[in-house]
Amino acid sequence: MLLDPFFQTHTYLVERLRSTARRSLMDTIDWSYRMICIRGPRGVGRTSFLLQYAKEHFDPGLRQCLLVSMNNFYFHGHGLVEFAGEFAAHGGQVLIVDQAFKLPGWKDQLLKIYRDYPYLKIIYSTTSVFPQTNGEEHELDKITRSYVLHGFSFREYINLQTGSELGTYSLSEILNDHERIERAILSKVRPLEHFQGYLHHGYYPFYLENRNFVEALLKSMNNMLEVDVLLCKQVELKYLPRLKKLLYKLAVSDESAVPNISRLAEEIGTSRATVMNYLDYLQEARLINMIYKDRSDVYPRKPAGVYMHNTNLIYGIQAPGITEQNVMETFLVNVLWRHHNITKGRRQGLYRIDDSTDLLVCDRVRRSKDMPDLFYAKWGIEVSRDSHEIPIWLFGFLY
Repeated sequence: MLLDPFFQTHTYLVERLRSTARRSLMDTIDWSYRMICIRGPRGVGRTSFLLQYAKEHFDPGLRQCLLVSMNNFYFHGHGLVEFAGEFAAHGGQVLIVDQAFKLPGWKDQLLKIYRDYPYLKIIYSTTSVFPQTNGEEHELDKITRSYVLHGFSFREYINLQTGSELGTYSLSEILNDHERIERAILSKVRPLEHFQGYLHHGYYPFYLENRNFVEALLKSMNNMLEVDVLLCKQVELKYLPRLKKLLYKLAVSDESAVPNISRLAEEIGTSRATVMNYLDYLQEARLINMIYKDRSDVYPRKPAGVYMHNTNLIYGIQAPGITEQNVMETFLVNVLWRHHNITKGRRQGLYRIDDSTDLLVCDRVRRSKDMPDLFYAKWGIEVSRDSHEIPIWLFGFLY
């Protein structure tokens, strides 16, 4: 039977799924939708997340749910529509399509499955890099409920390391009630004992695997560029060295300085416009974050600052001369960019959040001044010493 080897692979993967921290996104998704997309960059655990869903909701022996990967050459020879029909005819209820973007014409095929088999639910995963389009929205995007899977937060990392079940806090709670929150957390764990480990390797779930983390991270970063960006953005292979060189130049630069686009263009051998396009691609791949001076500024405006997307990437690239200030600002931008508007202030380490709160990233020796709208996100401290001073690790509990 056609489906047998695919069910065997599915059962094997589900039964051998490692027990990791349960992602909070699992309870956020409305699983009643018929077309669901899980979007995210490489390395954050998209496949494991989908397998966890299958394991929690379906008995593999009943053959109601099936995960198939578009890495399988079968689908490049036969497509997905006929396979979905066979699955539905044998009682299949949920078809999980992993790495859907690797299949040519995948959006058209998923849309046809949705229309031809009304009792079949489709869950698919794809990269964070959006494909090049002619500006028109595909019909699949209109019927899909999309969710984004991120890497581990510091909170999730601590829970995994200690077996705790610490919850999240809003930015407002952290700013206005941080002293009480610190006491509640410190009664259960010592965050500073885990903070440096998280900064070095805790964002990507594959640190749990028994292999060299840095080598695995570099492999993932190369795949982001060589597969996700080149495939989705239709960039010719001969330009790949320019993308890699640009990423390295950004990693080793002083993030406190405004990027010099003209100099970067000259160094990698291309135009200013192409550099701006490349920056956009790198941001979609979750390799960098771009920050502007005003919330009305967006791409293709020149950013006021460019940061690695998360601190693990800094250590992975092994950027020489990187400072603790660079690392801490990268951490703060990473935890805030998802749900808050963050703009860059005029001096190093100063940011404005949601047009209302000024936040200064600094070390423990900086004195806090009595300014009602200025908060200090300090590293090297475990607890606050006044109402305007917040240990920077606490912002890792935002999600």
